[in-house]
Amino acid sequence: MELRVLRYFLTVVREKNITGAAKALNVTQPTLSKQLMELEESLGKKLFVRGNRTITLTEEGMLLYRRAQEIIDLADKTESEFRGSDEVISGDICIGGAETDAMRLTAKTIKKLQNKYPHIQYHLFSGNADDVTERLDKGLLDFGILIEPADIKKYDYLRLPATDTWGLLMKKDSPLAALEMIRPENLRNIPLLCSKQTLVKNEISGWLRDDYDKLNIVATYNLIYNASLMVEEGVGYALCLDKLVNTTGSSSLCFRPLEPGLEANLDIVWKKYQVFSKAAEKFLEKLQEEINAVS
Repeated sequence: MELRVLRYFLTVVREKNITGAAKALNVTQPTLSKQLMELEESLGKKLFVRGNRTITLTEEGMLLYRRAQEIIDLADKTESEFRGSDEVISGDICIGGAETDAMRLTAKTIKKLQNKYPHIQYHLFSGNADDVTERLDKGLLDFGILIEPADIKKYDYLRLPATDTWGLLMKKDSPLAALEMIRPENLRNIPLLCSKQTLVKNEISGWLRDDYDKLNIVATYNLIYNASLMVEEGVGYALCLDKLVNTTGSSSLCFRPLEPGLEANLDIVWKKYQVFSKAAEKFLEKLQEEINAVS
């Protein structure tokens, strides 16, 4: 499969019809149709269901769409690493991370690099640990910020000088809002929204000193924003980390930490034996300086 043909395929998916895709690509419709037919023939699978005005993807087409996007992203990232000259440090740095206030340290590092290396571009990806490590392993990210517990044995890493606090997100008019701290017995028989990650489940189970499966879990989440909307609408209480959802001012939500306290350390990780671009090297050097300055 040629990168050019994969770009054609992705454009057709985006435009949802041959006419719009051909115009966007500045090629003729017959040329584009031929390329797509040859792609289907080479794979031995039908990729599209062609309607009168729009086209939709088959199951095999959806699989190729996911893989093609990853391939193109990786190709573009690789090209950008070779594009800069020796005199001017430029290129892309791709950073993935879970939702955490510790991302501020990354932001401060980027801000300081901008003045010296203005040609570096930064691309942020938000996701849970599973999402981030999958993209790290595929080479789509240079760095990942992971909240412990996380499996970091196969990565090199730096421990960030920050911790996140576990607690309960709730409506301000909730009965539990009157408490200063949330103890294990307070979680029994209330509807809960919890992280879907297995390692987090184990961490909470250890804190409970009880069977996690006895909790009344009505929903799971991988990022807290949508879960906070569920909390606002009265679906339940969310077990989550502090400082990720606005609970000040006119917000209808509040956060109460767990007792005994449960904190999570944070690490920035990268693949072992990673060959960094010059831009990524400069980022890691500056980040190490920032960590040393606050440690």
